[in-house]
Amino acid sequence: MFRFTRFLTVTMSIAIIAVVMITVFILPTNVNYFSINSQNLNSELQSLNKSIVPLDQIVSGGPPPDGIPSLDDPEFVLVEDAENFMSESDLILGVNINGDVRAYPLQILVWHEIVNDIVGGNPIVVTYCPLCFTNQIFNRTITDGQTLEFGTSGKLYNSNLVMYDRNTDSLWSQAMAQSIAGELSGMKLERMPFDLITWKDWKKIYPDSKVLSLDTGHSRPYGADPYGDYYTSPDILFPISNIDHRLGVKEIVIGLGGEKGIAKAYKMEDIEDLKVINDKLTENSYVTLWSAFPYMVRLFDPFLDGKTLLTFHYDERKNVFRDDQTGSEWNFDGKSTAGQLSGSSLMRMPFDQGFWFEWSTFHPNTEVYKN
Repeated sequence: MFRFTRFLTVTMSIAIIAVVMITVFILPTNVNYFSINSQNLNSELQSLNKSIVPLDQIVSGGPPPDGIPSLDDPEFVLVEDAENFMSESDLILGVNINGDVRAYPLQILVWHEIVNDIVGGNPIVVTYCPLCFTNQIFNRTITDGQTLEFGTSGKLYNSNLVMYDRNTDSLWSQAMAQSIAGELSGMKLERMPFDLITWKDWKKIYPDSKVLSLDTGHSRPYGADPYGDYYTSPDILFPISNIDHRLGVKEIVIGLGGEKGIAKAYKMEDIEDLKVINDKLTENSYVTLWSAFPYMVRLFDPFLDGKTLLTFHYDERKNVFRDDQTGSEWNFDGKSTAGQLSGSSLMRMPFDQGFWFEWSTFHPNTEVYKN
């Protein structure tokens, strides 16, 4: 277990540099950026009526609430218009809900972290934590029927984005998909499947998609990244409660599970190399992971109609997936396009994707898939 005091001492200088850097690039000049000192933060947290995590482990990331502004009325452009500001290697976070296909470039998300949107008639929140390289999309309508609107709290828990909802001011952990403090403490958000993919590949697959516009209402140097080489350095800027040396701290992994302590991580590199991984998580839980493009992974429930367990392999010659049971062809959407099972579909499932240190911190007992 990593000791918070020792970690803070070791990384304090790095953290101060990071806060200053983010402050200079992100926040408007009329804000007193350092007004949220530890005493004020503790007072603010103690005013929350309940929590499910230790309040002293929720720390200030530097900016105040909404200092990193969420996008609440996003504008979109066509793919051909997005070519004016997108590069082939740029990463985008993509979603397809009821045929409504949208792309959210990370070069914009890195400056806003949260987009409140309605896609395919569903209120969603698109989230990105640069510190953990975690992308996640949630349904904004929770189980009690409320539709929430989210903003950045300026706080971090285990170096991960902490959001707040503007309905109740409750705090939410992106990694946990759950409210960690406040009136809604313990309430969970529904994760939704997404794609992380390069612009080059996305526009080939979805040439008619909508793309988040640079017309955000905020003046930011989109295309420049305020975190510099952070993504490839071994540094972690804020305290975490667990450090696991089985993988490099910033190895990109796909994380599954978490329920009843069952969790498993898959190196992105392994999925890209193998193209298909058929795996068993628990006695009655099976998954299949497919990769056809760099960064892009899709997860499916391999039970056809909830009954027949299928296993798959990649047919490189035809660039399709095949099930081992019938040899039917399947596309990357999990739909069979030829063979005995033509017309059948698999259920797509959500997952976590990000740096190893983030997944292993929130899931200290996680297994690691061995290639």
